[in-house]
Amino acid sequence: MSSALRWVLMVTMATALAFGFMHHLVPGSNLYNFERLHIFLFNLCSGGTIVLHYTQPGRRVTFKTITFMAVSLAFALLAFFHLYLPSVIAAFVLAIIVESVRIQRFSFFPKGIFNPGQPVSLKFHQASLLCLSCGLVISALVMINNTWLHLVSFPKLKLDTFFLGFSFPLSLITMAVMFSFMKGDFSRNLRWLKNIDFWVINLGVIIFFLFILYEKLVAQVIITWILFAAVVLMYFLYYRLGRIVQQKRFLTSGMFFLWYTAITGIIYIVLHFTPDYSPQHSKWLLRMHSFAALYGWNLSGLAVICRSHDFPIRLNDRLIITIHWLTAIVLAPLGTYWAPAAPAALGGYLIVLYMMLFSRTADKYQGRA
Repeated sequence: MSSALRWVLMVTMATALAFGFMHHLVPGSNLYNFERLHIFLFNLCSGGTIVLHYTQPGRRVTFKTITFMAVSLAFALLAFFHLYLPSVIAAFVLAIIVESVRIQRFSFFPKGIFNPGQPVSLKFHQASLLCLSCGLVISALVMINNTWLHLVSFPKLKLDTFFLGFSFPLSLITMAVMFSFMKGDFSRNLRWLKNIDFWVINLGVIIFFLFILYEKLVAQVIITWILFAAVVLMYFLYYRLGRIVQQKRFLTSGMFFLWYTAITGIIYIVLHFTPDYSPQHSKWLLRMHSFAALYGWNLSGLAVICRSHDFPIRLNDRLIITIHWLTAIVLAPLGTYWAPAAPAALGGYLIVLYMMLFSRTADKYQGRA
């Protein structure tokens, strides 16, 4: 990945986190939902661009990648200002770009996903692209329905629900990278375990999203436990079969972030069953869950993908992972409620981004020593 694109991504990701604290600075922020920019700039603009760049061959930034980045930024701003007609157009354009990249890399019909013999890493990769394009189309249909047609009425059927819709493709692409480092494809039993994990995760999240729309809390708890079991299985597969490379440390840290998000997500749903439940009382837990998902788990995978051609790189792994956890788990959630913690969270986040994106490769470093 070129240095210029890494700088653009760093600025976009940092701006995304900054918008998560904007309510401290802007009076009357209820008029505009800064959460949309907070989520869309990271998940869709930055994450989607990285997925497309990673999918296309070579290190050069292609016209499709640049176009996706520009149109996704426009989509985020248009949706923020409630300009839904151009937002719908932008969403369909983005979906077409993603599908064109997917078809070029794989095929029009995603038959590889249903082929037991295809490496699971490629299945996760194609599923990431499909999920991204489907999420864009569904978001456009939601805007059309809620703004003009009003054919379907669900309290949860709104654009802001697509935190999950645009976050899941990033999870899938990270899982694709993790499975690409695993050995053991020669074993039939291991292939079956990997395929089972793939289908449980993908179908589980789709079903979970439907349960969110229909507000079926008991079903959400059950499917969340099933997904948690699938994530635990993936961790042990990766722990046992993953090649010993520098990336493994960051991806393993990301897996623990994913465990954390699963546990906090289960607790958040269970709290709905308590007699004195109030959305305001559990909002802090949702903040902890979302920051760990976006800036913990997702960032771990995206950072590894951005430097996929550069490893090993010169940095203190333990130090950067410690700062990463402190920022995503403590400072960022705290910063949404206590303004003085917000600059510290942004500072820690910038340190993590810069060290991951711009640390020199080991060869270059040694060559200048």
